[in-house]
Amino acid sequence: MRRALLLLPLLAACTGQEIRVQQQRPEGFTAWTDAPPVYRFGPGDRLNVRFRLTPELNEVALVGPDGTIALRAAGRVRVGGLSPAEAEAAIAEASRRLLLNPEVSVAFDETAANQVFVGGMVERSGAFPLVGRRGVLEAIMLAGGFTPEARMNEVVLIRRDPENRPMLRTVNLQGFAARAEADVPLFPGDIVFVPRSRIAEVANFVDQAINRTLPFSRGFSYTINRGATAGTF
Repeated sequence: MRRALLLLPLLAACTGQEIRVQQQRPEGFTAWTDAPPVYRFGPGDRLNVRFRLTPELNEVALVGPDGTIALRAAGRVRVGGLSPAEAEAAIAEASRRLLLNPEVSVAFDETAANQVFVGGMVERSGAFPLVGRRGVLEAIMLAGGFTPEARMNEVVLIRRDPENRPMLRTVNLQGFAARAEADVPLFPGDIVFVPRSRIAEVANFVDQAINRTLPFSRGFSYTINRGATAGTF
């Protein structure tokens, strides 16, 4: 098994020593890329479903809390977490109960899943709408801003890549308040976590995000090395 290292450099507030977090199972996250992730449907999205050869079956469908939509031609189809192309394929397959060779297209009628999740050392953790172009710092401001315990220079950002694989990086927001234009832009589904000064907060958050928030399960272990020279992510 590949043992490449993922480093989260952290500065120990109490001792002044540099602390390095070394992830022992880096296969949980793929290499970071700035390529925009593919939008994936979520509850509250309204989809414009079109059948090219049988337009009388066209309809607008609402994605329910369970991630499914109900269609006359296809019945109930699970589209939550799917990209538009994947949803088209799923609906076409389900429609074969009535149609011979269905040709399906899916477009947005209205989006409700454009949101990001902010947690950790902020005033109000939760999901927040992603309207227009917003960055990590702006999302934290929507969550009421940093608490006094926040580690502003090691904010954790988790995102899915275009192949729906999870990526993790850290963002240094120390002093960013005066340079908002340099903020890191967010995409729907991004998770932002602001750790406190204690190293355990980062490890605990990643474990919780992996096992509870993101739709996959991985195990992680961490070691702490003092006095090591750490790079930036």
